[in-house]
Amino acid sequence: MPKTAIRRLTGAKVEGKRVLVRVDHNVTTKEDGSLKNDEKIRATLPTIEHLLKQGARLILMTHVGRPKGKVDPQLSTITVAEHLGTLLTGVSVMHTPKTVGPEVENAARGLKNGEILYLENVRFLSGEEGTPEQQKKMGKQLAALADLYVNEAFASCHEYEEASTCAVAQLLPAYAGIHLEKEVTMLGNVLQHPARPLVLIISGAKMETKIPVIERFLTKGDDILLGGCIANTFIAARGFDVGASKYEEDAIEKAQEIMLESEKKGRAAIHVPRDAIVASDAVDGAEKICLPVEDIEGDMSIFDVGKVTVERYKQVIAKAKTIIWNGPLGLYEINRFSHASKRIAEAVASATATGACSVIGGGDTIDFHVRYKYPLDAYSFVSTGGGAMLEFIGGRPFPAIEALRKEQ
Repeated sequence: MPKTAIRRLTGAKVEGKRVLVRVDHNVTTKEDGSLKNDEKIRATLPTIEHLLKQGARLILMTHVGRPKGKVDPQLSTITVAEHLGTLLTGVSVMHTPKTVGPEVENAARGLKNGEILYLENVRFLSGEEGTPEQQKKMGKQLAALADLYVNEAFASCHEYEEASTCAVAQLLPAYAGIHLEKEVTMLGNVLQHPARPLVLIISGAKMETKIPVIERFLTKGDDILLGGCIANTFIAARGFDVGASKYEEDAIEKAQEIMLESEKKGRAAIHVPRDAIVASDAVDGAEKICLPVEDIEGDMSIFDVGKVTVERYKQVIAKAKTIIWNGPLGLYEINRFSHASKRIAEAVASATATGACSVIGGGDTIDFHVRYKYPLDAYSFVSTGGGAMLEFIGGRPFPAIEALRKEQ
């Protein structure tokens, strides 16, 4: 039976009502206390501004980090609330040092149309990620604050059920935020009705989270381009020495199975780097060289995809009609190991400009673009999810999203 559509926020009557919005403002700060980047916050602005324009009284909640049910002042939402205030002209953003309880309920009831109350970190409470009974209790406390609920936190929807994404959605009329709705629609269309060739560019440190996506794309896609530590594991699985590079020895057998499966008719081609940028250390003083993977040995560590491989990847991308990209290809934080990611960004942007549909996502992917000033609007869609994006396209059901679907 086909799934029913999620409830659209644009169809909700919110004037004069208290609207509880679960956002994903899980941003990191620099040593000076300023935000590393605010792309996640900006992605929620269309929903926030729509609700304010319609005369709603907003109550925002998010998690920051993983305090695991304990108060950690370093993970307070007050910095995020203050920054949000700088992005909204003429809007009062008040922060409460608590998340639930009588004091918060009184503050919520005192809101006027167009005002915002920003709650303290939901993960300061054990009920957020606790037992079903604890989540249910916290869900009731959150529901007591508002008349409606909106989920605008796609990046948090792949977590196990949580009070702020699932329990409260069962107790209030629940709607999808504008960007979350776009996430579900865009990612769903890319998988169900993609223009071909469909290319997946995937990188990262852990095979565990990437294997379901790669396996699904073997039957759904046309080409899979590998980078990062994942690529190192596949290089090792081909029988090459990866020197001192990071890779997952216990995942080699699985990588070999995936490569054998890709050789079957009708399966996507797996592209493993043929050369790499290596050095004995990531520090600036260490000499770096580009070598074929068969020449890597000793204390050499792979820090980026090699130039020959980048050219091969660019050729695949140039022919693509649909591109999904999650994860920079190398140790992008260090400029001299960001070459491959920069060339891939340019290739995907160029393909998009000539008609391809491109979807990029993941915290590191976004950070790479912000760090090196590569425009995010060069792509068809930018997902706010990293793990959520991968698990969604990997086929995992999301209880938090199911809670937003209309009743039949």
